[in-house]
Amino acid sequence: MQYQAISYVNRTGVGVITLNRAEVMNALNTQMRAEITHAVKAAEQEARVLVITGRGKAFCSGQDLGDGGNAARLDLERTLRDEYVPMLKAIFDCKIPTISAVNGPAAGAGANLALAADVVIASEDAYFVQAFTRIGLIPDAGGTWMLPRQIGMARAMGASLFADKVSAKQAADWGMIYETAPAEEFARHWQARAAQLAQGPTETYRYVKDALHAAYDNDLDGQLALEAKLQGKCGKTRDFKEGVVAFLEKRPAVFEGR
Repeated sequence: MQYQAISYVNRTGVGVITLNRAEVMNALNTQMRAEITHAVKAAEQEARVLVITGRGKAFCSGQDLGDGGNAARLDLERTLRDEYVPMLKAIFDCKIPTISAVNGPAAGAGANLALAADVVIASEDAYFVQAFTRIGLIPDAGGTWMLPRQIGMARAMGASLFADKVSAKQAADWGMIYETAPAEEFARHWQARAAQLAQGPTETYRYVKDALHAAYDNDLDGQLALEAKLQGKCGKTRDFKEGVVAFLEKRPAVFEGR
């Protein structure tokens, strides 16, 4: 695919999707959603970690209300079902670790696009806002599923009803995101984090994701059984053997990944 609304590169195992509509604060339109979906699936096959970030001052301002010419005629149910769901599922189900590097404001569906990644790292001058009620909508793009699980019902409800800005620091304090970095160090920081994962045991990371995602629905017995099953798979990988040998030899492990 020839990307226009995004750019995608894969260097040394780190795939980077950059939202590339800075003139509209990287608002999501039909083309961008299709390109993100395609690039996530490409990265899953060829990279060891995937990063999603934005060009310019914003990460993503959410749905482009001018997409199609008339916001009042948007078929929101169809758009969510046919365009957002495939994009979000590609990110949720991605077999490699995913990082959202939130370089600036993330609003509406843009906030929830960021939160769909496994790890969210934000610049200290970024913020998140569930802006939907400002235009008479409910949070979508997975927001009503993710937020209660990440920050609890009370905060999810308040953030959704009031549509208040949540600073990057506050988001980290709440457990909405993993960490923040100073703006002047932000790019270096997320690049180092991505490189760390790209050098790790990527098959193990896949099983970590499987186990943690299943924890939402499993009871204790079911989760313990799943842990045993997945740990058995990890124990048969070359990376586990390398990890043990490296530990005994007191040297850094050199993981093959998948």
